[in-house]
Amino acid sequence: METSIGALIAASAARYGERTALVVDDRRFSFAELNRLSSSVATRLLQRGYGQGTTVSLYAPNSPEWIIAYYGILKAGCIVNPLNPMLTGPEAAFAVRDCGAAVVFGQSEKLLLLRTALGENGPVLVSFQGVAESVEMFTDWSETPVDPELRVDQDRLEEISTIGYTSGTTGKPKGALLTHRAILLNVAMTATMHRRTEADTVVSALPLSHVYGNVVMQCAIAYGMALILHPTFQAEAVLRSIDTYRATLFEGVPTMYLYLLDFPDFLSYDLSSLTRCTVGGQTMPEAKMREVEARFGAPLLELWGMTELGGLGATHPLLGERRLGSIGLPLPSMEARIVANGEPGKVLPPGEIGELALKGPMTMQGYLNRPDATAETIDSEGFLHTGDLAYMDKDGYIYVVDRLKDMIITGGFNIYPAELESVLSEHPAVSMAAVVGIPDPLKGELAKAIVVLAKGQSVSEQELLEFCRTRLAAYKIPRLVAFVDDLPKTGSGKILRRALRV
Repeated sequence: METSIGALIAASAARYGERTALVVDDRRFSFAELNRLSSSVATRLLQRGYGQGTTVSLYAPNSPEWIIAYYGILKAGCIVNPLNPMLTGPEAAFAVRDCGAAVVFGQSEKLLLLRTALGENGPVLVSFQGVAESVEMFTDWSETPVDPELRVDQDRLEEISTIGYTSGTTGKPKGALLTHRAILLNVAMTATMHRRTEADTVVSALPLSHVYGNVVMQCAIAYGMALILHPTFQAEAVLRSIDTYRATLFEGVPTMYLYLLDFPDFLSYDLSSLTRCTVGGQTMPEAKMREVEARFGAPLLELWGMTELGGLGATHPLLGERRLGSIGLPLPSMEARIVANGEPGKVLPPGEIGELALKGPMTMQGYLNRPDATAETIDSEGFLHTGDLAYMDKDGYIYVVDRLKDMIITGGFNIYPAELESVLSEHPAVSMAAVVGIPDPLKGELAKAIVVLAKGQSVSEQELLEFCRTRLAAYKIPRLVAFVDDLPKTGSGKILRRALRV
């Protein structure tokens, strides 16, 4: 393992040279080229006085420039702050102010929104493309002659590398502080569990700003894989890339797979090169997972992670036993336990549902400027409390039931939306389903299902409820069903339940 994230790409350039590292649309970059361009960015940062301890933000969708800037920031010894490109100007401005970013790289239109929110005396703004007043051009940075004295081999393992902001579903987003060690170890252990090697070609449309997309990118860079990166997810474009580039690995969130399964010309594309796929970000109904494996002709490895871990916390080993519906085993060097809700010191036995907690070198150091929130999340033993309800079987495999905050309590009974969504998705007419709680004066909450039908399919509300009655206890059956054309999603493609509660 390298001693810094900046050293990671330098080592890969030395190892893989002119081999193709990245393809975005019709643009190709070798490992050597990405290394050289990122060193130019690092040189310019240092020339401008931005070095160790300086925070630099990234505010843009997927692009080669994003990757070049990312490694340039870290080579300079700066701290990187990846921002979700779907954030509004004021939302991004909050994070930029909170972390004290001195420079922001991004799309010109994003930067203009940011400048409006921050005012004229904000950070230096550098645009990946497009010209705007008082905004510098990224090409000037990436064409800077590399300082021959630039060193990327310093040992930065215990230094903060990343400030990753949570989604802010309750209150203001919080900046998770992650070391170089946490990120590098996450990448190394993910690659180990999935056997990622230079023989692989990976297709991904996951946002680089999200920890899942970031680990996919870093595994590709670290282990000589060719990354076929899509700026956004489009089913046909992804299928074409898998076919054209003979991809061995596709990685996505559940909604991406559901769109691919529902694509009318799915059978027109040859997916036989795939040797495995990964899915994470949200629980996926087992019925749909089995359909993916059957139609893609490759095993589907479920994984689980969070911002506070800088990537994965658990997954299935490619060569080990896979248990559909489980997120697998903790990554090597990580310890997991299930604790009672409200009693973090009480560890529950196998089979009992409680809150998932993890401990190890991948966990964050804490939340930036938020000792109160840090103390609420990391207990006295060093376990990170994830907010996910889960149970563990006798062999240590973890099963996430749902988010603690999404649990519905109806008449004193606990209902886990993911369980209902899984049952609804077993119906052949259903493409996607989300379940939320709605207020009820008598029972407190009732379960409401929001359903997207598969193309060319139809089913009535009553038929769906009857289908549920054969598979669920009476108190779990949704009381209302609404049919919609699509479901709201986050930038990473997760179904946004909170937007459905209104």
